[in-house]
Amino acid sequence: MEMGHVFEQGPIRPPSEAKSLLLRVTRNCPWNRCAFCHSYHGAKFSVRSVEEVRKDIDEAKRAADEIQRISRALGEGGGITDAVIDRVFRDGELSVDSLRSVAAWLYFGGESVFLQDANSIVLKTDDLVEILQYLKRTFPGVARVTSYCRSKTACRKSVEEFRRLKEAGLTRIHIGLESGYDPLLELIRKGVTAEEHIEGGRRIVASGISLSEYVIPGLGGTQWSREHALETARVLNAINPDYIRLRTLQVRRETELHRMMKDGRFTPLPEEDVVREIRLLIEHLDGIESRIVSDHILNLLEELEGKLPEDRERLLGIIDDYLALPEDDRLVFRLGRRKGIYRGLRDLSDRRTYDILKRAIDDYREGEPGKLDRDLHRIMHHYI
Repeated sequence: MEMGHVFEQGPIRPPSEAKSLLLRVTRNCPWNRCAFCHSYHGAKFSVRSVEEVRKDIDEAKRAADEIQRISRALGEGGGITDAVIDRVFRDGELSVDSLRSVAAWLYFGGESVFLQDANSIVLKTDDLVEILQYLKRTFPGVARVTSYCRSKTACRKSVEEFRRLKEAGLTRIHIGLESGYDPLLELIRKGVTAEEHIEGGRRIVASGISLSEYVIPGLGGTQWSREHALETARVLNAINPDYIRLRTLQVRRETELHRMMKDGRFTPLPEEDVVREIRLLIEHLDGIESRIVSDHILNLLEELEGKLPEDRERLLGIIDDYLALPEDDRLVFRLGRRKGIYRGLRDLSDRRTYDILKRAIDDYREGEPGKLDRDLHRIMHHYI
C-alpha cells in the first residue's frame, strides 16, 4: 500500500460516534475559553478549505478501496471480516492510523461520519453543503452524518440554513449545553446565555436535524447545585432535544476550573450529591419527549437511560434504589464502577465480586482517612 493514503483527524469525538469515520472540517475550537475544557489548550482554530476536505474524502475512499483489495486477496470477497481487520492492524506496512480508522469504520458498517472538530457548523453554509454532498457522492452508503456545534453558532444560522444542511446529509448535531444557569455559564466562561441555548437549540429542532444536548452534572459545585439542575431543566424543557446526554464533571488539571478549585472559588460536589442533582434535573424535565442517556464512564449510574415522559418514574426509581442502599453497598458500587467492573446496580448481586470489593473498602477504612475518595478521583481522572 502507498503511504499516500493518509488524511487528517482531530483529537476528540462524542462517545456515541465511536463507530463513525472522523472527517476533519475545522481544526480545534473557535471559542476555546471554557473553564472546564482542556481538549484544545494552546491550539489555534482554523477552517479547512472545501478542497482540503474533499482531498481527505478522496484519501478515505482510496483507503477503503485498498482495504477491500486486501479482503479479496484474503479470499473474503471484499467483505470487512475479522481476518481483514487482523491483517490491517497487525501488518507493520499497513500501520497508518487513517487506514486503520477506515478499516474499523467499514467493519462496523461504514454508515456514520462525524465532522470534526469542536464547532464545524461555523463553516459557511454553502461550503458545508458542498462538503456533505461530496461525501455522500463518494460514499453513497453513508446514512448518518453528525457534528458538534455551539449554541452561539446555531443562533447565527437560520432554520432554512439548517434545513439545507439536513437535505445535504447532516442528520445530528451535538451541543455542549453544560448548564442553563446564567451565573454558572458566566463563571465557566461558556460564552453563551441560557436564552441563546434555547434559541439555537430550537432552530436545530425546527429544521428536523436530530439534536443531542450535553449536560454536566456537578458543574455548579456545592454553591449552585440546585440552581444548575433547575435552570438546566428549564432550558431543556424549552428546547425539547432528541437526546439529553449526561457527562458528570471531573475537574481536569491545567484548566481554569482546576485553578478556581485550588484557590477556593469552586468546591466540587461530592459524588452522591451529584446523583441527587441528577434526580432533581430529571424530576423537573416536563413536557418534552427527549431520551436521557448516561453513556460515559464518568457517570456513576450508567443505566440511567430512557425516554421521557414514559420512563421518568423508572429513572427516578434507579436513583432512589442507589441512594437507599446501605453505605457499604454504595461504597462497593462506587469502587466497582470506577474500576470498570460494574455497569449497573444489579451487578451488586455477584457475591464473589462484591466480597472482593468489600475487602478493598475495609482495607481503605483501616488506612489513611480520605484515601478512598482520593483514589476514586484519581481513577476518574484517567477517563478524561
